Amino acid sequence: MPTDLAERIEHAYATGTADESLITALIDALESGQARAAEPDLSSPTGWRVNAWVKQGILLGFRLGKLTPMVWGGVQFFDRHLYPPRIFTLSDGVRLVPGGTSIRRGACIRPGVIVVPPTFVNVGAYVGENTMLDSHVLVGSCAQIGARVHLSAGCQIGGVLEPVGASPVIVEDDAFVGGCTGLFEGVVVKRGAVIGAGVMLTRATPLYDLVNERVLRAEGDLPLIVPENAVVVAGSRPSSAPFAQRHGIHLYAPVIVKYRDARTDAATTLEETLR
Repeated sequence: MPTDLAERIEHAYATGTADESLITALIDALESGQARAAEPDLSSPTGWRVNAWVKQGILLGFRLGKLTPMVWGGVQFFDRHLYPPRIFTLSDGVRLVPGGTSIRRGACIRPGVIVVPPTFVNVGAYVGENTMLDSHVLVGSCAQIGARVHLSAGCQIGGVLEPVGASPVIVEDDAFVGGCTGLFEGVVVKRGAVIGAGVMLTRATPLYDLVNERVLRAEGDLPLIVPENAVVVAGSRPSSAPFAQRHGIHLYAPVIVKYRDARTDAATTLEETLR
């Protein structure tokens, strides 16, 4: 973490004295991966530490930013001038398939990433090496996506800027996130987990672990955490309300049906073919 930059941003946030050069330095640090909204920390219960100063700096950039016209792909847009779309070069090692994709400045996209249109990656997000972002994927502000992750078509990864101390959504290395899924409100998906198509996870969602016969929930300051190598699918459970029982109504419930094995690995290697 660039300590001097952190101290300058914290001071500017407290005193309201930020200038554009400070925000530009933060954006450059975010894009290079030198600064991250959250970073691994083995001493933390989640395995991650939130860097609130990064979000403070991003918010300062929005406050300083002026609404300005921007021409992108021959079309005019209007946005804050400090956060235009990123311009990549061949040396970045990122595969950008032609189409309606937008990656904002201040997002870190590591070499080997594949971006299939349309995809949007917001400021402060981090996407690790050799990850695939399939079509209609959203990676929200400050979300942290690991290496060799597959975010399938229609996947929505929620972002967070306020409160500045809140944990972003984190998807660790080698995870597979199925189509039309939604991960929101600081959910942490640990290494190697598989999130099946259509699964929705939020802070308030109980996760039913059939293998270990337990219910996983967010507790206190801790978010909902999907364990390593867990395979989560969309399930249901009966409602206990009398009306629901009379009408056979069930409620949505994500379920861990097993933990990852060689057979699961074989089913989640589509991106190797696409490369």
